[in-house]
Amino acid sequence: MSTLAQEAAVAAASIVTSAAAHRYLYLRLVKDVTASARLRRAGRAAAVALTILVPTGVLAAQYANPTHIAWLAWPAFVWVALAAYLLMTLVVLEIPVRLTARALRRRTGSGLVVPAQAPRVPVAQQGHSVAAPTTGDTHPQPAQDAPRMMDRRLVLARSVALLATTTAVATTGYGFHRGLGAPDVKVVPVALRRLHPSLDGMRITMASDLHLGPFFGRPHTARMVRMINDTSPDLVAIVGDLSDSSAQDLATHAAPLTRLSSPHGTFFVTGNHDYRHDIDAWIATLADFRVTTLRNTRTLIKHRHGAIDLAGVTDITGEQNHDTPDYDRALGDRDASHPVVLLAHQPVQVHEAARHKVDLQLSGHTHGGAFFPGNLLVPLTQPLTAGLATIDHTQLYVSRGVGASLPPIRVGAPPDITVIELRRQ
Repeated sequence: MSTLAQEAAVAAASIVTSAAAHRYLYLRLVKDVTASARLRRAGRAAAVALTILVPTGVLAAQYANPTHIAWLAWPAFVWVALAAYLLMTLVVLEIPVRLTARALRRRTGSGLVVPAQAPRVPVAQQGHSVAAPTTGDTHPQPAQDAPRMMDRRLVLARSVALLATTTAVATTGYGFHRGLGAPDVKVVPVALRRLHPSLDGMRITMASDLHLGPFFGRPHTARMVRMINDTSPDLVAIVGDLSDSSAQDLATHAAPLTRLSSPHGTFFVTGNHDYRHDIDAWIATLADFRVTTLRNTRTLIKHRHGAIDLAGVTDITGEQNHDTPDYDRALGDRDASHPVVLLAHQPVQVHEAARHKVDLQLSGHTHGGAFFPGNLLVPLTQPLTAGLATIDHTQLYVSRGVGASLPPIRVGAPPDITVIELRRQ
């Protein structure tokens, strides 16, 4: 299937998914809570408009100049985040709501039934005998409780809608506050074999997933640069997904990278999002900003009286862009007396790194799951969601990143800048 056909298929699937989700939201948040024909018409119109807004905004954010479509991207992605939590909350409540509604029906059917009254017979006057009363229909008849039942169901539906809306708004608001705010700064000691004693305490400050675009621009880059410089790094590593657009559109937003300061410089490897536009133009622009791209290459970092090999490979996505990761080229024929640190955007690349006896791989890509249920999905494709682990005798550290691509929210996965502090083993 051609790339154009794949994109068309993805767009069609997005529209169908969006329509199904918005129909469900309309049923639970509008139709179930009001009998007003006017409000229901307004709800249907809003559902149609939002169904169109979501895929339009997402596609525009990926392919258009981000400085031109921020007015569209912001409402689209705010709603994507809000709708996601509305859906999750409503789905979680679906079973208890159905059980409660069933209990109400049973209670109404058994507890609000009264027997029919026997008709009264007038008493005979002036000596006539009293006629025996007739029993009539003695079978019990249900009370006229349909309005009461409808009231209870309406109260239940409105309570659920209010709970879901409150939960979604609060969670989304917190997520945007955390996602757009300053990242955490973490210091992670990592012990390496063969590390020269003079390198004990060497600091590699890493950042990943800047995602320069409609949500993160020059102020975001400048803040990140200040925070990195405050860590007094010996070396800076940017581990992929610098941008969601072209160098022509966003070069000025990346320009603060020039101010990164460390004795051994700043190094970059490509991420999957970097291939959405001309990667060669980005690499040339970064060189102007004093950022060195490790494109299936390595460099010897001499620090004090010791040295480490710093290597970098392109992202897996590069295979589709004639830029396939080449581990043999980046890691072959090196001096085995030095430990080697590999920059590779995706954690899953650690398997090849281990095969080449890499001591430490630094990665990003996962965003730590960003927000629930992302943390449950990452392990389906990656060996580690965030933090430090050892895989096949190679240590892997995964940063949660400092930016975001889709809704720029963080819930349970705060953004981070990490200082890797090398220690002797």
